Amino acid sequence: MDRLTFPSLRAFVVLAEELHFGRAADRLGVAQPPFSQQIRRLEERVGHPLFERDPSGVRLTPAGRELLPAARSAIDGLAFGLEAARRAGRGEAGRLRVGFAASLAVTVLPRLLRAHRGRHPLVELDLREMTTAPQVAALLAGDIDVGLMREPPDDPALMVGPVVFEGFVAVLPAGHPLAVLPAVPVEALAGERFVLLPRESAPTVHDRIVGVCRAAGFEPVIGQRAVEWQTVCALVGAGLGVSLAPEGVASVGIPGVVYREIDSAVRTSVALVRRADDHRALVENFMS
Repeated sequence: MDRLTFPSLRAFVVLAEELHFGRAADRLGVAQPPFSQQIRRLEERVGHPLFERDPSGVRLTPAGRELLPAARSAIDGLAFGLEAARRAGRGEAGRLRVGFAASLAVTVLPRLLRAHRGRHPLVELDLREMTTAPQVAALLAGDIDVGLMREPPDDPALMVGPVVFEGFVAVLPAGHPLAVLPAVPVEALAGERFVLLPRESAPTVHDRIVGVCRAAGFEPVIGQRAVEWQTVCALVGAGLGVSLAPEGVASVGIPGVVYREIDSAVRTSVALVRRADDHRALVENFMS
């Protein structure tokens, strides 16, 4: 379309509403002569007069009456599109792909989602459950926009925003002799078979747990591995071993499992992570 189409249509609609060139020009904040020229150019493009002009006033012609609803629709459509573009530019609309660790689905994640949806209800959230290492890979590949994970790696390509810090707890079968204690000395777990995450799925958390055991004077004997904390706890409940887990994991109700404090000050972090070069408002809003 001609680049003058929108301003010409706007002038046409205002004149159709005012039916007076002077008032219409004043409403648009322009002088009457260029306003009249704009109307004439639109009539030339249509090929027919849009207004009847005589001493008694200004009236729409049949062609003008036909054009008016379409002109209003075009103006409203452009206004809607402009506002949608502005919302997207402000990060108030669009689609955000969020990775999250399964064990955070009943603790940290719901609070974040409620807070974000309260501020940005038009943003569509695409939630993807995955462990730490796959989240990092997906972030770097551009397959997700934000990750909610435990112990993100120290990588200059990533920007990390800590959300919460947690201690560790002992995860025990309900009938375990240590389950009667309010707190478990870590050294009491020496000789137990452990159920842990594979190191490749969450290297830092895995290493912290092994470090807690080593600080207590023993190397953990790993009998079973599982990639999700819920599965780790379920295997403990089945009697296949014990574990150490971030304290938030205790919120995951698994029958036959008890969680006890341990005598260690080691903590683990939960963080929101994005690519360091991704400064889109959509992402920044979720991080904030």
